[in-house]
Amino acid sequence: MSHDRTQQNDQSFHTLPLLMALLKEAMGVILVAVTLFLPAGRLDWAMGWALVAIYALWVAATALVLIPRAPELYIERATRREGVKTWDTAILSVIGLTTIAKHVVAGLDLRFGWTMLMPLGLQIAAMGIAALGYAFMTWALAANPFFSKVVRIQEDREQRVVTRGPYRLVRHPGYVGSIAFELATPIMLGSLWALIPAALAVILTILRTHLEDRTLLEELEGYKQYAQLVPHRLLPGVW
Repeated sequence: MSHDRTQQNDQSFHTLPLLMALLKEAMGVILVAVTLFLPAGRLDWAMGWALVAIYALWVAATALVLIPRAPELYIERATRREGVKTWDTAILSVIGLTTIAKHVVAGLDLRFGWTMLMPLGLQIAAMGIAALGYAFMTWALAANPFFSKVVRIQEDREQRVVTRGPYRLVRHPGYVGSIAFELATPIMLGSLWALIPAALAVILTILRTHLEDRTLLEELEGYKQYAQLVPHRLLPGVW
């Protein structure tokens, strides 16, 4: 009986924060739609809706993967935690701004026709790459129970090195998926101008990879040995 009561208390402890985290993620999808369609001045934009759908699927996949297995990590991904590196907070803030800029520029591009008409086949191919990028991130998320949004050593969760799944290929597979998504979405949306903020996001992601990797080498037990087994951070044979 006491065991059942403990389980009920644990569930009730997580319920409200989980609902708040789900609401925050849902609002993020709505923000994507607003930053796309408001600048575009129209709703009949198939690729815009396709991008909203990809974001929504990512949010759903994150919830389905994490909530049953690691609800505390899902809550952490939607809330602020102590121990986050100052440089990571700054980088994430700028990346967030570049994401909004990418959507706004693409919407304005659609409205004013800054980019010449892009072949539909190319846009569909880019949509596939964007979806695969988020699928690769989901694979990393499923393989790594410490897949936080922020860079911090999770001593409270007894963080350890993860070597399965995509982590057998590169040390930061989540960033690989993110970079693929960033570079594909402007083409998917038919906007060459949106590649400018997307490229900035990619540069910042590469910088973040370097800084996070250095942090893990210095502070996470066993990571140096893992780095010897998997020598490349993002691209096998290159870096």
